[in-house]
Amino acid sequence: MKKKILSITALGSLVTTSAYAAPVTAESVQFSLDTMWVMIAAILVFFMHAGFAMVESGFTRAKNTLNILLKNILTISIGSVLYFLVGYGIMFGSSNGFFGTTGFALSGVEDVGFFLFQAVFAATCATIISGAVAERMKLSSYLILTVLMTGAIYPVVGHWVWGGGWISELGFVDFAGSTVVHLTGAVGAFVAVAFLGARIGKYEGKKVNAIPGHNIPIGALGVFILWFGWFGFNGGSSLAADPTLVPIVISTTLLSASGGVIASALYTKIRFKQIDPSITLNGALGGLVGITAGTANVSLIGAVVIGLVAGVILVEGIRFIDVVAKKDDPVGAIAVHGICGIWGTLAVGLFDTANGLFYGGGAALLGVQSIGVGAVILWTGLAVSAVVFILKSTGGIRVSREEEITGLDYAEHGSNAYELKESLVSSSSTGNSAMSGSLVERLDQLGKSAKKKKVYKESV
Repeated sequence: MKKKILSITALGSLVTTSAYAAPVTAESVQFSLDTMWVMIAAILVFFMHAGFAMVESGFTRAKNTLNILLKNILTISIGSVLYFLVGYGIMFGSSNGFFGTTGFALSGVEDVGFFLFQAVFAATCATIISGAVAERMKLSSYLILTVLMTGAIYPVVGHWVWGGGWISELGFVDFAGSTVVHLTGAVGAFVAVAFLGARIGKYEGKKVNAIPGHNIPIGALGVFILWFGWFGFNGGSSLAADPTLVPIVISTTLLSASGGVIASALYTKIRFKQIDPSITLNGALGGLVGITAGTANVSLIGAVVIGLVAGVILVEGIRFIDVVAKKDDPVGAIAVHGICGIWGTLAVGLFDTANGLFYGGGAALLGVQSIGVGAVILWTGLAVSAVVFILKSTGGIRVSREEEITGLDYAEHGSNAYELKESLVSSSSTGNSAMSGSLVERLDQLGKSAKKKKVYKESV
């Protein structure tokens, strides 16, 4: 991505911003095509936030759905503004090797399209934390963490790798963000979960209790949306409508995700004697995260292998985090984005067709990739630990036991996601006779039940 950034900047200087029409040249046409492709890709990446919202809400309990939806829409909104004000400057401003020092609030920045594409990336990194801390973290604490992730922590990592920082000088390869976006978000999620603790009832001594999600079909829809958006996530990172590169990138993205699904399905069948639906759905995301670093650098067969391995390590990663480490991650975000992000970054050192170990390039690139992964884990872990420690020491980061049991929808927002469902349940408790009459009688009973509930809420 770094090389493309430099070429886009140089080409942008050739295009006038005058209100009068400039002469049509091959360069101006190519610039228009490149800009249009990046804008389409940015829109696809933005749409991925709908996928995150569906996955997180579907894989958790109904009583927390509104809280999760609000976290996701606030993440993209707050993240975009913070990245505009400070994040972009830290990430792509004039470099001192560790962070940028110019370009705040886009001062002196001409390529607004590039900012837009990077802004939706920044929000993606932050929203990874949302799923891992679901059902028990205060909304205010999460939003403060989001501010610091999008405004400082993530931009520093981005500068190291894509903004001309010290890691990029080593020759580190991360085409679209297995480490920059996904591993950074996953490390932040792991630290937050470690400070936060597990949900009530998740662990009882050595016993690990499953807390199933309330709507797997919604979760599956979210996975398909994310997969669809990922074509823009990886394809748009070409930063150009390159007729040679973009088809390769989208093809490797498709094949790795498919490999992740197949491997996770088969491995859960072998490991647990049944194909696990939620893990298999996450297998697609594991394959997508795994290919993101090397999507432009590996062969199509290499992409399939990367996806297959990602599907297997995802299953074991989820089990390790849940059972061995006892870190309660309701949606598997740490394994998907963290473990598969590490694998995808290291896989570049193995499968890169120019410098990879399996292609005669030696172990040098693999070593550089390892250094980059270690540096990002260290920086993100320390920075997020400091933030969460301060939050926990001052006002606390977790809701009360009563609020968690009631559900964050009602406790923090005074409402519920599924009013009709609750009315149906309430009405059924009055007896079968109340529901055995005509349609008019049943609707009337539902109305009475809803009115009673409203009166009860107002009294509370």
